[in-house]
Amino acid sequence: MALPKRLVPIAAASLTAAVLVVGGGLWWVDKQKHENTDNAFVEADKVTVAPQVDGYVAEVLVGDNVRVAAGQVLVRLDAGPLKARLAQAEANAEALDAAVRGVDDKARLEQAMIAQKAAGVQSADAGAQMAQAELARYGALASQGWVSPQRAQSARAAASQATAGVAQARATLEAERRTAASLSSVRAQTLAQAQAARAAVDQARIDLDRTEIRAPVAGVIGARAVRQGQYVRPGSALMSVVPLGEAYVVANFKETQVARLRIGQPVTIRADAFGKQTIAGHIDSFAPATGSEFAMIPVENAVGNFTKIAQRLPVKIVVDPKSPLAGALRPGLSVQVKVDVTADTGPSFAETSAAPQYARHGVSR
Repeated sequence: MALPKRLVPIAAASLTAAVLVVGGGLWWVDKQKHENTDNAFVEADKVTVAPQVDGYVAEVLVGDNVRVAAGQVLVRLDAGPLKARLAQAEANAEALDAAVRGVDDKARLEQAMIAQKAAGVQSADAGAQMAQAELARYGALASQGWVSPQRAQSARAAASQATAGVAQARATLEAERRTAASLSSVRAQTLAQAQAARAAVDQARIDLDRTEIRAPVAGVIGARAVRQGQYVRPGSALMSVVPLGEAYVVANFKETQVARLRIGQPVTIRADAFGKQTIAGHIDSFAPATGSEFAMIPVENAVGNFTKIAQRLPVKIVVDPKSPLAGALRPGLSVQVKVDVTADTGPSFAETSAAPQYARHGVSR
């Protein structure tokens, strides 16, 4: 049955009012239970792959957007120059090892020479004693007239010559001992050079191994900028590895919203890329400062015409790994998050900020 024309505007107004009341009530109820924001983005701890040695790219073993395992070889550089450098380092190390052995051989020879010179000193001492005895005997006989003065002079000269021979033998022995002592410092220096050469061999082997550039983590290849035949230098970005299974969400809540947030509260994540499907997660942590503090040019509010603007605090949200779409999130996607603030889980934002104060005064929650 149709309403009279004069009642149609009244009915329409009543229906509109009812819709507004019901909608407003539902919004109010939802507002009491949840905190929402669409200022949220997917992030991941992507790793830039860069060479540690320079050289020409011999092979690129992966394509764009392919999955790789941790440790998988991604790029091979031309290893020829580094193989030659390793061979040179090994030859230098062997030469210095041989030099150390040569010093040891010379030290053993010096010990034999010292023993020989010591025996020479003993022989010279014996000869000097014999000459002194002859001098004493011929001196006594000469004083009694039994021998000629010339014979006594010859005995005196022989004794002086024997004494000089003893001094010469002792000087030669001391010279050999000093030579042997100097060999210890020569050996220490040569040994240090040999150790440095072995270290150079180890470094050359490491550099040769680094011609195979491997994936630091498991993930998906992105931003591949390396091509076969390209010359690369240490630190130059070749590609990135994005661990998609470890993606997380950073939601920027207004400072007027964070009072009701707690670590561990469940979060519903929606992304336009997935239509109406949702992903489960939970609050992991709060940033130590607002987003403006990390900007290249921080905001300076020391002016007379200041207008308060609600700042936003980054909140890290960890995705539930059991969620069907957990591995489908891509860094950079914008999402909407809804936090169930009725869940009394971990500490609130205020409590996490004051945690050091609690620890200092021995206060617990």
